[in-house]
Amino acid sequence: MQIRDAVDADLETIRAIYNDAVATTTAIWNERLVDLADRRAWAEVRRALGYPILVAVDDGGTVLGYASFGDWRAFEGYRHTVEHSVYVDRTARGRGVGEALMRALIDRARGLHKHVMVAGIEAENAVSIRLHERLGFVKTGLMPQVGTKFGRWLDLAFLQLRLDDRTDPDSLAR
Repeated sequence: MQIRDAVDADLETIRAIYNDAVATTTAIWNERLVDLADRRAWAEVRRALGYPILVAVDDGGTVLGYASFGDWRAFEGYRHTVEHSVYVDRTARGRGVGEALMRALIDRARGLHKHVMVAGIEAENAVSIRLHERLGFVKTGLMPQVGTKFGRWLDLAFLQLRLDDRTDPDSLAR
């Protein structure tokens, strides 16, 4: 498996992985499937902000999953904090794809001098929560019944990873 930056040719597979997660999981709290134009617009915004879109590919070049991050909140005071997304094709789950993508994404966030990476995870997604905890994320909050999908209320667990030890937010020294 190789982790690399996504190219436009990957967007169709990224769309398919995203739509599968929308249709079959509570990993994404959207209910609307997206088209290729939507994923192109999403990618353009990420790239314009200088944020990565990474893909994991097998030896044959098949995209197994993707990961990205964006601003956690739009206000300037949150400029050192990002929230990430990682999605793995259903046929590749349980093979370390998510962890490999996460490790690469964390490295990219550190390279951009981000201070904290936030994870918002459906609270019953024990597999994702365990993965994040293995990578050093700590649980910081639980918001009961803030979402809904498939006719039930969903709880949102927040985890975060401090990416550096800066004491001065405006310093790039570590």
